[in-house]
Amino acid sequence: MKILITGATGLIGSKIVDLCMEENISVNYLTTSKGKIEDKPNYKGFYWNAKNGEIDVKAFEGVSAIVHLAGATISKRWTNSYKKKILESRVQTANLIYDTLKDIDHTIVQFISASGISIYPNSKTKLYYEESAEVDDTFLAEVVVAWEAAADQFRALSMEVCKIRTGVVLSKKDGALEKLIQPVKAGFGAALGSGKQWLSWIHVDDLACIYMEAILKEWEGIYNAVAPNPVTNQKMTQKIAEKLEKTLWLPDVPGFFLKLILGEMAVLVLEGQLVSSSKIEKNGFRYKYHNIENALQDLLK
Repeated sequence: MKILITGATGLIGSKIVDLCMEENISVNYLTTSKGKIEDKPNYKGFYWNAKNGEIDVKAFEGVSAIVHLAGATISKRWTNSYKKKILESRVQTANLIYDTLKDIDHTIVQFISASGISIYPNSKTKLYYEESAEVDDTFLAEVVVAWEAAADQFRALSMEVCKIRTGVVLSKKDGALEKLIQPVKAGFGAALGSGKQWLSWIHVDDLACIYMEAILKEWEGIYNAVAPNPVTNQKMTQKIAEKLEKTLWLPDVPGFFLKLILGEMAVLVLEGQLVSSSKIEKNGFRYKYHNIENALQDLLK
């Protein structure tokens, strides 16, 4: 079996690559950096540039599934130009793949796209499932709608389309956890805003395994990639402090202050969604990290 991954050298992509090597699945990957192109047994890189419409069609040879992870980080300040980059880096890349596959013979039967739970409206009481039709009115929700529409077009090429709506990814190397633990380590930890906003998280290892399940079992449709036990921002902060043996003594950081500092990006920390993982569990997936305690035990050791 051979798959093609965009974003293969990133946080999640590199984990998926490692799992593919264990399963003896060959990986082709697309990169915008010619310096990152490698040619090893079962691991080959190919150049692309979505802005210029460039792509090496050899990347598709022998491939049965595409995992589309490419996209600019949302953790940089959201200027108008950067918001455009966030959106285009997800949609333009998918469109280039689609337009290319329309014109060539290929063996691809499945398109798996990253997505986000930020499509769901902010709520402290509502539990969201994949069937939930509500869409938030934020910039991130707008991005997810366009992202998923770009993925859905691959159905016109007779492919199964799978969309992985991802929660807050916790990892040792990068991502949200590092930003959450920094103030706690420095002795300035505090809940953000009310602290009651939900944080539907997932350990990066579980997320990579979910992608592997989607590939091997040819999942189709939408899946919420979150751990079974979401926590509030306040509880997350408390659990991090306990693991680091730090005392939380500061009052909660007011929401207006965060909006002043972060601007529109404040939505990342002041709002959240309570999201269900039941569909993935019913599909037979077994989480290694069910609750925040055992996730932090692994990540902060």
